[in-house]
Amino acid sequence: MAGSRIAAGLAASRSKLPRAAGKNSLNVLFTCIGRRVALLNCFRQAARQLRINASFFGTDTTHLSSALQLCDKAFLVKPITHAGYIEQLLTIVKDNAVRLLVPTVDLDLKLLAQNKPRFAALGCQVLVSDPKVIEVCQDKRKTYRFLVKNGFTTPLTVSIRSAISRQLPARRLTWPCFLKPWDGYASRGNAVVNSRRELLLFARRIPNVICQEFVRGTEYTCDVYVDFGMKVRCVVPRKRIEARAGEVSKGQVVKHARIMNEAARLVEVLGAGPGVITLQLFLTRRDKVKFIEINPRFGGGVPLSIKAGANFPKWILQELLGRKTNIRFDGFKDSLVMLRYDSEVWLVNPGTKRGSK
Repeated sequence: MAGSRIAAGLAASRSKLPRAAGKNSLNVLFTCIGRRVALLNCFRQAARQLRINASFFGTDTTHLSSALQLCDKAFLVKPITHAGYIEQLLTIVKDNAVRLLVPTVDLDLKLLAQNKPRFAALGCQVLVSDPKVIEVCQDKRKTYRFLVKNGFTTPLTVSIRSAISRQLPARRLTWPCFLKPWDGYASRGNAVVNSRRELLLFARRIPNVICQEFVRGTEYTCDVYVDFGMKVRCVVPRKRIEARAGEVSKGQVVKHARIMNEAARLVEVLGAGPGVITLQLFLTRRDKVKFIEINPRFGGGVPLSIKAGANFPKWILQELLGRKTNIRFDGFKDSLVMLRYDSEVWLVNPGTKRGSK
């Protein structure tokens, strides 16, 4: 068997699920599921609303993953850097008749995009954009060039060498500046610097670092839904009130027509989708929309948009089953606030491996 699949016996009574069959049945697989309990629950609730006989599976590299415990079937896999990672996923998809694969983090997007046809050959739809789109999104230098080329406002972004040379365009930079890795994620390695001395100091500590204009204003995240026909159907702007480890912990839905229209235009020009595309931007003090990040996957704060009425999981499952969707571009509740908190998943004898293959 290609790849080494390890079926983790985290829920032995649920591990012998039959293959999904029939037009109202399906199996869904989340990769790198980690702490995405809320997203998993949103899909479960959508399946109940649609009266679908759905089973939800998850993968991770460790059984000490909170969301993995709550899946109907859990799989331990090798890290994404392992040569057999994709073969493991393909084996899981084939053996369990998985019809939908949902990535939850940036780590495996490129691999999934490159191998999307192999999953399709097994009857599995992968919610991932084309490889060229992933490349633009995951290289912040290319993101900057894409935004500028297509007329979207974005912070000036230059290399460290340009930033310290005092030559154009770097001389347009003013203190403070924002440093981050061009291939970073989840705010890892980000830093604000207030002088040339600090810039040089932090630049030596941050790998693959670039320098960006510091933007003052209100930060927003937009959840953009792209249907299976690659059409933008809904955009939900969320004001980021407070974030923790790069993920929103307090947020509020804001129906801002200009942000919504600009976000929709960006995703359409980029050609991202299908699924949910997450954009980050600032609304500046001068009322300019400045885009800073494009993440071609579900964002961590997406439960707020779903709760507000943009039921992405429901729409995705409906489309997968060939059902008609009723989606309004602005058909969600305005001003809803989300205040997130920690919860617990309890394990007894967590080191025990049951039902492994």
